[in-house]
Amino acid sequence: MLDFFRRRRRDEVRDRPFPPEWREIVARNVAMFHRLDAHDRAELQRKILVFLEEKSFEGCGGLELTDEIRVTIAAQACIPILRFEDHYYPRLRSILVYPTTFVARRERREGGWVREEDEALLGESWHDGALVLSWASVDRDVHDAGDARNVVIHEFAHQLDTEDGGADGTPPLPRAEYAPWVRILGGEYLALREAVGDDAPHLLDGYGAKSEAEFFAVASETFFEKPAELLREHPGLYAELCRYYRQDPASWAPAPADPD
Repeated sequence: MLDFFRRRRRDEVRDRPFPPEWREIVARNVAMFHRLDAHDRAELQRKILVFLEEKSFEGCGGLELTDEIRVTIAAQACIPILRFEDHYYPRLRSILVYPTTFVARRERREGGWVREEDEALLGESWHDGALVLSWASVDRDVHDAGDARNVVIHEFAHQLDTEDGGADGTPPLPRAEYAPWVRILGGEYLALREAVGDDAPHLLDGYGAKSEAEFFAVASETFFEKPAELLREHPGLYAELCRYYRQDPASWAPAPADPD
């Protein structure tokens, strides 16, 4: 019964007019928006409306939240789930936004000792329904689109990964898709680790060699930011991500040229 009422509420929200000032923000700050066709642009706007209705944003470290911040983050977060029916990151409740990098306390185990230390982060996806972002990092990505780095997509890929409870680089999949996913992404992960160890050039950011979970997040960034390059250099990986995200960003319209 609850699902029925939630679905009906979402339908009502999706039918609302998209505010013109929000569309200006999306057009200004989300380069991928311009590559979508008219149908997908309209669907992205509907997704944004529901996302902003259901998720709580909190400014931290003195940051004053604005529509610019909320809409920019929501738009980028909704691109990976654009083709997911009635899916809005069900485990996520809150997005905490800091003005710049934020500090997290980490425990490091060395031998039989546990040492605490601070680590500066640009983003982090938590398992208790929260996700943390640095607005400075999000804003950098806005002004440097297409560099295969997108902290919003990275952290929201972690949300997708952990929907089955574990951060292992394998989000929930149909049973028949697990074996090819593990084989192809596992092989690509090991290849990236080897390339990083040899200081060899690689399309994927070396941070993805840290773990299978980070590999999936980094691969997702590259999939949406540099799809043509990923298709050309890693066609098997690209095909798996196409199947998972139900999108083919290499076929999107070319990015508009920057004005002189």
